Amino acid sequence: MTETPVHPALWPAPLASGAVDATVTVPGSKSVTNRGLVLAALAAEPGWLRRPLRSRDTLLMAEALRTLGVGIEEGVGPDGSGEAWRVIPAGLHGPATVDVGNAGTVMRFLPPVAALADGPVRFDGDPRSYERPLGGVINGLRALGARIDDDNRGALPMTVHGAGALEGGRVEIDASSSSQFVSALLLSAPRFNQGVEVRHVGSALPSMPHIRMTVDMLRCVGAQVDEPETGGEPNVWRVSHSALLGRDLTVEPDLSNAQPFLAAALITGGTVVIPDWPVRTTQPGDQLRQIFTEMGGTCQLTDRGLVFNGSGRIHGIDVDLSEVGELTPGIAAVAALADSPSTLRGVAHLRLHETDRLAALTKEINELGGDVTETADGLHIRPRPLHGGVFHTYDDHRMATAGAIIGLAVDGVRIENVATTAKTLPDFPDMWSSMLAGSGS
Repeated sequence: MTETPVHPALWPAPLASGAVDATVTVPGSKSVTNRGLVLAALAAEPGWLRRPLRSRDTLLMAEALRTLGVGIEEGVGPDGSGEAWRVIPAGLHGPATVDVGNAGTVMRFLPPVAALADGPVRFDGDPRSYERPLGGVINGLRALGARIDDDNRGALPMTVHGAGALEGGRVEIDASSSSQFVSALLLSAPRFNQGVEVRHVGSALPSMPHIRMTVDMLRCVGAQVDEPETGGEPNVWRVSHSALLGRDLTVEPDLSNAQPFLAAALITGGTVVIPDWPVRTTQPGDQLRQIFTEMGGTCQLTDRGLVFNGSGRIHGIDVDLSEVGELTPGIAAVAALADSPSTLRGVAHLRLHETDRLAALTKEINELGGDVTETADGLHIRPRPLHGGVFHTYDDHRMATAGAIIGLAVDGVRIENVATTAKTLPDFPDMWSSMLAGSGS
């Protein structure tokens, strides 16, 4: 892994001195990179992953697949057009130990892969990973024929005893705490002897765009998928047994990681350009265009990319974020600086993310003088004059960027453990400083 830059324990969030005017090149999507790695590892032939994100979560995924026998060669693409990873499938094997860190995609997407390996695979990670829900994947795999030792915790650490194959078939799971439970079973399903039929039987399913991303990427490598979006039964997905093709996949920019930079334009009344913003995408971050427009900005897709302009005014918003929960911390930070109250709804599942994001946002914004109240499924934010202070991150990358957003308009905000942004945004502090200097990154 690349070395994480050293930053002070309390990083002084820069105060904006004027309107931002910058072009910011956002690294590749974590969600696309990690799904692409899994699908390439399960393919029948080698494939390429171009412009992958190099961050803690994606490097953990790559290293985990290597421990199972997959070849992943980092270099440049066959035409010399930039960084690319060559993924060479191989027979999956144990014994092996997978370090998931605190990456939801690693801890949830790889147990089904491990069930296809020949031998035991132990999963372990950061202390917080032990608290994150995993029962939907564990129970689903057991119903499909896998043997898993987790001491009945429904959480890490655990061992998947791979038998070289998995029967598959029909399974019911409750994925109301994480859409990744569904994606986890779908990604490996073409390699199951009977494929899979996944039925979600819980309450409202969060983050549906991420499931659509999984389905689209499966189809791109030759899988046959029936889903609710194309006339299938509600909350039912079927994937047939088939060989997967090795593809040449280019990873889109991570649109959710563009959020703090777009927020900077909104807050300062400036302009930020994000190159290579896709015209069509399944990434949840694409909804930032609509949300931040409602909060006072304007945007346009051009040949340069997405051009976003702030008006100098920030408006409150009443919005259901159930499909885009990962955007909540950044939206809450902007809302704390608005000219009217905001209500963020549909995100009760954020209590089970890298940290309890609803409690963390409430505490940290309020300690800077804000007025945030937790609701049953979200936050109510009444803007108040804010002051400087320490903004704790709880080892959560999106908490760190939320604090930086507030720091643009509030002098004296210091971010505790800003290095946690390396989870998805390598060296965010340098990108942030370059944006404020007008040079982009």
